[in-house]
Amino acid sequence: MSVDQAVELSRSAVMITLVIGAPVMIVAVAVGLFISVLQAVTQIQDQTLSFVPKIVAMLLAVIYALPWAISVAVEYSTNLIRDIPSGL
Repeated sequence: MSVDQAVELSRSAVMITLVIGAPVMIVAVAVGLFISVLQAVTQIQDQTLSFVPKIVAMLLAVIYALPWAISVAVEYSTNLIRDIPSGL
């Protein structure tokens, strides 16, 4: 395996990780922003107020996106394993 192949494998693994994690992170940012605006409008400055809704929203996002994420990971793994005999 050459250095270029190793770099390409690493790059594609990082990209797949980012793509799989993106929906949950986007939900976390959106819920956090909404809670921050709500706290600013109502002047409630409780720091723990944002944790529960954010955790619940992220859990729902994981449950919703899990079939898609698994299919992306399986497709990547299948392609990676299929390319082993050719020397990647």
